[in-house]
Amino acid sequence: MLTTMSDPSDKNRTAEVLPEVLHDALQQALPDALPDALPDSLPETTHGGSSDATSDPCVTGFAALGLAPGLQRSAAAAGWLHPSPVQAAAIPAVLAGRDVLAQAPTGAGKTGAFLLPLLQQLLAEPGAAEARPRRLHALVLSPTRELAVQTAAAAQALAPQFKTVVAVGGLSINPQMMALRGGAHLLVVTPGRLLDLTRQNAVRVADLSVLVLDEADRLLDDGFAEETRRVLALLPRQRQTLLFSATLPDAVRVLAKTVQRNALLLQVEEQFTAKAPAALSDEADFAEEAAPHDPAAQGAFLSANSTSPPSIHQRAIVVDTARRTALLRHLLKAEAWPRTLVFVATQYACEHLAAKLQQGGVAATAMHGQLSPARRSEALAALQAGRVKVVVATDVAARGLDIPGLAVVVNHDLPRSPADHLHRIGRTGRAGAMGLAVSFVLADAPGSEAHFRLIEKRQGQRVPRETVVGFEPAAGAQAPALAPEAAGGTKGRRKSKKDKLRELAALAAAEAARKPA
Repeated sequence: MLTTMSDPSDKNRTAEVLPEVLHDALQQALPDALPDALPDSLPETTHGGSSDATSDPCVTGFAALGLAPGLQRSAAAAGWLHPSPVQAAAIPAVLAGRDVLAQAPTGAGKTGAFLLPLLQQLLAEPGAAEARPRRLHALVLSPTRELAVQTAAAAQALAPQFKTVVAVGGLSINPQMMALRGGAHLLVVTPGRLLDLTRQNAVRVADLSVLVLDEADRLLDDGFAEETRRVLALLPRQRQTLLFSATLPDAVRVLAKTVQRNALLLQVEEQFTAKAPAALSDEADFAEEAAPHDPAAQGAFLSANSTSPPSIHQRAIVVDTARRTALLRHLLKAEAWPRTLVFVATQYACEHLAAKLQQGGVAATAMHGQLSPARRSEALAALQAGRVKVVVATDVAARGLDIPGLAVVVNHDLPRSPADHLHRIGRTGRAGAMGLAVSFVLADAPGSEAHFRLIEKRQGQRVPRETVVGFEPAAGAQAPALAPEAAGGTKGRRKSKKDKLRELAALAAAEAARKPA
C-alpha cells in the first residue's frame, strides 16, 4: 500500500496555498499577453455592438459569435485573437441553449469553447454581477486539481466582475467553504470535493443552469466514475449540459445519451477543422454518427479521430532499457531542449529518474499523485520560470495541463494505452505551436515494439524508428517472447473475439487443405 508523502510546511500553508496556486495558474493560463491589470468590469452591450466597437482592433473574430466587445477584449488580452474551430462551432450552440458533446484534440481550445459562452450568458443577465447572494450559474466538473485551477484562473481573468471559486481535494475544505459564502457565479470543482461541499451545505446546486463535464472521458475512469455519478444525481434535471473530451469512448457516449437532450455533436479532427455539426436527436442517428457498433467500423472510428495534431513532430528511438536514462541526458544536452516533460509509469520511477537527472547535472523535479497540490504546483511553476529544465511526471500531468512554451514531451516509459499517448503528447504543440514528442522503444523489453505499433495503428500514423550514435541497442539484442500469462498485461494486447474466430477459421482451412480429396 502506498502512503502519502507530506511536508510539515504544507499543513501550515493549507489556508494560503489556494490563492497562490490560482495566481501561478493565472500566469500560466494567460501568459505574456495578459496586461498588468484587467478592468474591474466589462461593458454590457447588445450583440449588435456599435461603430466604436467594430473599429476597436481588440474586437476580434469572436464578434460574429455573439460575444460582447468587453469579453472579446479580455479574450484578446488572453491571446485568443480568433476563435478556434471548436470554439466557432460550440459558442453559438451554447448561447442558443443547446446541449453540446464536443470532441477535440488537446490544445484545440476546448476551455474557451465553454468558458466564453458561459460568461456571455452571465453578461446577458441584468444585475447578475451585483446580486446578493450570488446564484450559481455554472458548475464545471474537472478530473484533476491542476486542470480545475487553470480553468478557474482563466475564467477570473476573462470576467473578474463575476465570482469564480475553485474547490479541489487535497487541501483544507474550510477556506473553500469561506470562499463560497455569499455564493458564486462559477464553481470549478473536482467530483469528490463537490460531494464534500454538498454534505457541508456549503453550496446550493438546485438552481444550477449549466453543467460542464471537462475531460469527460477521464471523469468516467475507474477512479472518478462513481463520484461523477453521485454528483449527477444531485443536480437538477432541467439544465444545460456540456461535455468536452479529447476522446469519445463508449462510456462517454452512453453518458451523453443519459444526461443530454437533443445534443449537438461536434468533432474536431487532427487538422483542427470541425466536422459538420450533427444533431443527436435520436439513438439511431447517435449510434451511426458517434459510435459504430460493428468492431471493424469502431476501429476505423478510433483511428480517424485519434491522430496526433500535425504541429507535433514524433520520433521513436530504439534503445536498450539500461541506457535510456543516459540517452535522455544526452539528448537534453546535444539537442538543447528547453522546457521538457518526461513521462514515466510509476511514482517510484518518477522520483528515481528525477534524482538520476539531478545527479547528472540536469535541473529536474518530480511530479506525481502522492505529492501535495502545493508541491505539484511548485513543480510546474519552477518549469515555467526556468528554475528547472525537466519535470518528470506520471500520467497525473497528462490531462488538461496547459504549460506555455513546453517544447518537448518524452515517453521514457510508453503509455499504457493509445488514448494516454494522445493526451501525453498533447501537452506540447498546443494552439498551433510546434512541439516534439519522443518515445523510447525498448529493444530488450517484451512487448515494447508491439505496443508502440498498436499506438501507431490507433493514431493512424507511422513513426520511423531511429537509433542514436553511441546508444545503439546491443548487437543481436532481441526482446524475449511474452509468456502466455503476461500477454494481457498491456492494454490493447489481448486478442479480440473476432481475431480468435479468424485464427480458428484459418486453422480449419489449412487443415482441410492438408486432407486428401
